[in-house]
Amino acid sequence: MRTFLFSAAIAAALIPAAASAQRDPAYQAARQQGLVGEQPDGYLGIVGSATPELRALVNNINIQRKKQYTDQAASGSTVEQMAFVTGCNLIARTAAGEKYRAPDGRWLTRGSEAPVRDPRCL
Repeated sequence: MRTFLFSAAIAAALIPAAASAQRDPAYQAARQQGLVGEQPDGYLGIVGSATPELRALVNNINIQRKKQYTDQAASGSTVEQMAFVTGCNLIARTAAGEKYRAPDGRWLTRGSEAPVRDPRCL
């Protein structure tokens, strides 16, 4: 539990860097159109079918995220712990109208209420 809480603190620090690095116009457009969404595993997912351009965009973002998780995991957590905690936080920060993956695997659209997250999320 102590490692998990430590991971949560580190992952919270990752959010601003991850979000700012990924807010390019193509990413923003895909997000607003509901083509991509946040996943509990900390990676961006494609909602529905993908064009090669969308797949390349998502792959690039996920490579950047994995690098951040790997860099931070050296501080005492695993890459998977860092990714999960960051995924919890990124889902919590989705805006109304944006897509996210619920714990049961369904893609949901965020409304005005809090998103459905894994019960292990803090």
